[in-house]
Formats: sequence, C-alpha cells, structure tokens
Amino acid sequence: MDDASVIEKCRKDDKEAFRFLVEGYQKQALAHAVAILGNREDALDAVQEAFIDAFQAIKRFDTARRFYPWFYILLRNRCFKMTAKKRPADNVEEAEILAPQSDLSREELFGLESALLALSNEDRELITLKYLDGLSYEELSERLKIPRGTVMSRLYYVRKQLQAKLTGKFH
Repeated sequence: MDDASVIEKCRKDDKEAFRFLVEGYQKQALAHAVAILGNREDALDAVQEAFIDAFQAIKRFDTARRFYPWFYILLRNRCFKMTAKKRPADNVEEAEILAPQSDLSREELFGLESALLALSNEDRELITLKYLDGLSYEELSERLKIPRGTVMSRLYYVRKQLQAKLTGKFH
C-alpha cells in the first residue's frame, strides 16, 4: 500500500490505515526528534504528538506532495516547542543522535554527540539532516524554508564549531 492510498483512507477517519504511516515513518521521525531534542524520552513524546497532529490535519494534506516532508514540519514544530523542557544526555548509554553502526568507539561517539548537543537546536538539526540524512543544499533549503546560501553559510560555521569543540578549543 502506498502513502497516497493510505492517506485517502485516513481522510475517511480510518485509524488502522494511519497505523501504516506511523509504522513506516516512526523510526525516521524518532531519529530526527532525538537529533533536535537530544534525548529519547522527549523525542518519543514529540513523535507521538506530531503523529496526532498529522492525523488531525490529514484532510488538508496535498496528496501531490510526499508525506514525510510534510510530517517533518509538524514534528519539527513539536520539537522546538519542547526545547524549554529539554533533558540532555548525561552518559554514554543515553547518547543517541548518531547511527549505532558507526565505526567510532562508544567514548568517541559520546564525545561527538556531546559536541552536537552543545550546538543550538537549529544548528544540530541542520548538521544532522546534512550528514546523517544526506540531504543536499537544495533539499535542506526546502525542508528548513531558508535560502540555499544561508544553508551553506550556517553549515560552514556549524562545522567550525564542531571542529573546535572536538579539539577542545570551543568555549
């Protein structure tokens, strides 16, 4: 079953059809929410709330578009509303931003994630979408609703911040 046919069923208040979308996108959504919020507990809450928002707004969804980019905007808004309550990762076991198949040791992974968590939510989101999701500058511009030049500039400065943090020079 494809997203468009599922969405048509959802528009008729078919909650079982919506389960297909949740199961298909929940893992990706959780990874993005963890990247923005910095911890799994808040991310799970944000994902759940965003899916509720999506189900309530599904009748307004333009089926000419892909579901996940539309849903991502809802998720992103939920995450940024929650940032005031952010609970940062305190140890290696809680660090979850990077993919578990990384070649880094647990300590190196935690160090990198700690450096990422030191960034602003917006900068962490940008670098995550670029390097973990592999989005192009154009895709980032579209997803984040900012000009391509701004994407390039922000990425340049975020990489500099991360490099400084990882070499111990970032204050």
